[in-house]
Amino acid sequence: MADALVIVESPAKAKTIGKYLGNKYIVKASMGHVRDLPKSQIGVEVDNDFSPKYITIRGKGDVLKELKDARKKVKKVYLAADPDREGEAIAWHLAHYLDVSEDEQCRVVFNEITKQAVKDAFKTPRRINMDLVNAQQARRILDRLVGYKISPLLWKKVKKGLSAGRVQSVAVKIIIDRENEINEFVPEEYWTITATLLSGTVKFEAKFYGIHGEKKELSSEQDVQDVLQAMANNDFTVKEVKERERGRNPSAPFTTSSLQQEAARKLNFRAAKTMSVAQQLYEGVDLGKEGTVGLITYMRTDSTRISPVAQEEAKEYIIGKYGESYVPESPRNYSKKAANAQDAHEAVRPTSVMRAPDDIKEFMSRDQFRLYKLVWERFLASQMSSAVLDTLTVDIQVGPAVFRATGSKIKFPGFMKVYVEGNDDGSTDEEKFLPAMTAGDALKHEEIEPKQHFTQPPPRYTEARLVKTLEEEGIGRPSTYAPTLETIQKRGYVALEEKKFIPTELGELVIQLMEEFFPEILNLEFTANMEDNLDHVGDGSVDWVKVLGDFYEPFEKRLEFAEEEMKEIEIQDEISDELCEKCGKHLVYKMGRFGKFLACSGFPDCRNTKPIVKDIGVTCPKCHEGHMIERRSKKGRVFYGCDRYPDCDNVMWDKPVQKPCPDCGNLMIEKRTKKGTTLKCTVCEHNEEAAD
Repeated sequence: MADALVIVESPAKAKTIGKYLGNKYIVKASMGHVRDLPKSQIGVEVDNDFSPKYITIRGKGDVLKELKDARKKVKKVYLAADPDREGEAIAWHLAHYLDVSEDEQCRVVFNEITKQAVKDAFKTPRRINMDLVNAQQARRILDRLVGYKISPLLWKKVKKGLSAGRVQSVAVKIIIDRENEINEFVPEEYWTITATLLSGTVKFEAKFYGIHGEKKELSSEQDVQDVLQAMANNDFTVKEVKERERGRNPSAPFTTSSLQQEAARKLNFRAAKTMSVAQQLYEGVDLGKEGTVGLITYMRTDSTRISPVAQEEAKEYIIGKYGESYVPESPRNYSKKAANAQDAHEAVRPTSVMRAPDDIKEFMSRDQFRLYKLVWERFLASQMSSAVLDTLTVDIQVGPAVFRATGSKIKFPGFMKVYVEGNDDGSTDEEKFLPAMTAGDALKHEEIEPKQHFTQPPPRYTEARLVKTLEEEGIGRPSTYAPTLETIQKRGYVALEEKKFIPTELGELVIQLMEEFFPEILNLEFTANMEDNLDHVGDGSVDWVKVLGDFYEPFEKRLEFAEEEMKEIEIQDEISDELCEKCGKHLVYKMGRFGKFLACSGFPDCRNTKPIVKDIGVTCPKCHEGHMIERRSKKGRVFYGCDRYPDCDNVMWDKPVQKPCPDCGNLMIEKRTKKGTTLKCTVCEHNEEAAD
């Protein structure tokens, strides 16, 4: 007979832990939460200290029966849900169902699912932490009050199915504010002059810097002509050469936010996908003879802290693989990134750096391997020596004008041997080679190219940029980023176009109403302070009922005012010229999570929908009769296909262009990379830079 019942959230986690604990333990999965507030009503007694009314989640009856039956066979119950507020709340709800006293030492937590960590955790069980439970309850009730009080008002005044949320509304407002910045942006003209020079037989580029050593901006074509005139009949001569050594430190190991950002940049993962794959790595992967092992530590964290044991193991690996020079004089420790970081867990790291990604690649799916490799490399690099770069700056005189060339080379790679952090602007860390030069050297010039540019508006938010902004503003916490991004798309408040968020008309309307009647909900400082208050509930320094009370009293007055003053708004669909091929009524424009589409105005009697196709002006290269049109896949990815489909099944992921290849006359396509857009021939090897 087993000694104890252990309950975790998922079957994968149960399988991993069961192997570590042996036959004396029954390990079962609760499949996440078992109790929640009802969907059909608000479920909160506001006048009774915000007392929640919990009910069993639909479909969990069989799971609970299985857990209760297992409970009867053992004397002891251990609740081993994830080590965060949600996990603590799950444990508390399970304790309620299974008649486990809150005073009992039943709660077991571990930051990594390895044999030693699990066994150590079971040696020191603790009571359920009611401060953490109350912090989760307060967040859940707060979000319920906002959602279930404002949403019906929006249904009544605007449209059925709308919703408002404390964090999601702020995220939509941030996206709308950026869109307004873009729309109001006034481009400013500026120019550059690039000289292609020769030092001996070595070619390199230098850019105009200034006049008589003073930096000068070129804001018009006249400015350029003045410089070119001043340069006329003068030789290019090396004026000054500056060499210096520069150190570069590694990035901190991953937090939830930085993991989501880097996975988006380097792996093209959506935030939800990153968290799903990370959960799999945390819960355990079967490594053959070694058995099932959790490969990374808990992935919902805002901490960059690393345990001394992990640091020592990393040091051992680095010395063995790269040598003593790649280890810093003392272990690297990283400070909290934000003042409101909870620092409850370690950073996201491999449970053992000795499990190199390539050594266990055969046991993982492609996505698991790629994400594990990212986590492993980032952690290992974070514990390595700084890189050392030699930088060279050369000022070149031509009359009164000064041109500047910069170059760099890696003197000692340090952590860059393993990993270099990505960035949002697509720039790279490639070495820029310059030939050896000394002051007084004469240089030949091959070409002088003036070029007009215009300043660009701030970029729209990608998922990675939005997560970074939410974190910097203190909006939400590690567990909320991915579901928030999913929600605002499902509600139709924003759409993704070319992996960037754009607000919909519906989103703008809802936020406009929220700003007028519930400005506190959209106030970034107010929302960040609320997150801090919830953190204080979690550490036991603030009463959760007081936090809710302080919020609800003014909120209730806002509700009463909005109920009286908010005018009813009728949203009219934009009617297209196209007729529905099924019923003959006009099609109207609708906005989905991946942008606009056409739907029948006879909905719900007729549910016909069709994508909006965009003719890009290129004849189909396969049938030579149809035209290539821009379409979207079910997952929102843009592709290009012949408008004669299904008679012609030509499909391309890269955008075809009208310009034929100058070498062979065949079709050319756009290839987008982080360095920019190039035009590439589909037949020969011709490749050229795309025009701005």
